[in-house]
Amino acid sequence: MKNKPESYWREKLTPEQFNILREAGTERPFTGEYCDTEATGVYRCAACNAPIFESGAKFHSGCGWPSFSAPHDPDGLDEVEDLSFGRRRTEIRCANCDSHLGHVFNDGPPPTGLRYCINSVAMTFEEGDAEE
Repeated sequence: MKNKPESYWREKLTPEQFNILREAGTERPFTGEYCDTEATGVYRCAACNAPIFESGAKFHSGCGWPSFSAPHDPDGLDEVEDLSFGRRRTEIRCANCDSHLGHVFNDGPPPTGLRYCINSVAMTFEEGDAEE
């Protein structure tokens, strides 16, 4: 899926999804659909449906975006250095389709100490058993 042209994604995604997933945009804090979701299930990439996070790894960070302490599968995410806005951050992209999901920070809870800060628009939620 990484080789799909941007025209494919522009047709498949809503304008808001395209901005976030393909142009590395960010939704406004505390506005995302999944910020306060507590149901059991799997969060999937909104572009390609790959599983990216399980509900058991979700926690309330207070940052305004859904936060997770660990990915569904570490190989399912790619990390990219992001130097935008005069800061050094680690961008998280879907390893399957190369869509921008959010960023990861080193201020999360034990045991990982990580906070995957993810745009709600970049995900869909499949309620039910969290195992793939």
